[in-house]
Amino acid sequence: MTESSSPIVIIVGTNRPQSMSRKIAEYYHQVLESLNTPSIILDLIHLPHDFTFSAMYDNCGKNEDFNSLRALLEKTDRFVFIVPEYNGSYPGVLKAFIDGLPYPNSFSNKKAALVGLSSNMQGAAIALSHLNDVFSYLGMNTLALRVKLAQIRAHFNGTEITNSLYRELIDIQAAQLIRF
Repeated sequence: MTESSSPIVIIVGTNRPQSMSRKIAEYYHQVLESLNTPSIILDLIHLPHDFTFSAMYDNCGKNEDFNSLRALLEKTDRFVFIVPEYNGSYPGVLKAFIDGLPYPNSFSNKKAALVGLSSNMQGAAIALSHLNDVFSYLGMNTLALRVKLAQIRAHFNGTEITNSLYRELIDIQAAQLIRF
């Protein structure tokens, strides 16, 4: 059973339709469910198309669709970020989403687990490092175990991760996040 009353929010770190990140988020959701821990998937594909203009800076707080996502984040204290590697880092839409949240308290003293995925051999290691730097700046506490899913398409059959080490690492990380 979870030690927090709010569900863990699993954030799909891209807005690409039918992304592998979404599939991995659904897998992680099932892992948390098997551990009797409620979770919600927040897929960045549901961001308002114009949020970088209608929800940031002078327009902060004026986009109701973005505000509902922001309210969800304010109610939770634990996150899982499923982060694909884009151009050697994490997706710009994830950075814009983070930048659109109230500073500095959106992530301050909250906890996160990071999962990277890539088609190359690095499993988004650099992307996770960049994201961890941003979270450190914002006061977010991240788990030391960062799961790196390299060559993910070769290790995922559409619903299940077929690589036993990857499954074990996710299981360990999920259990750590519950106790974190």
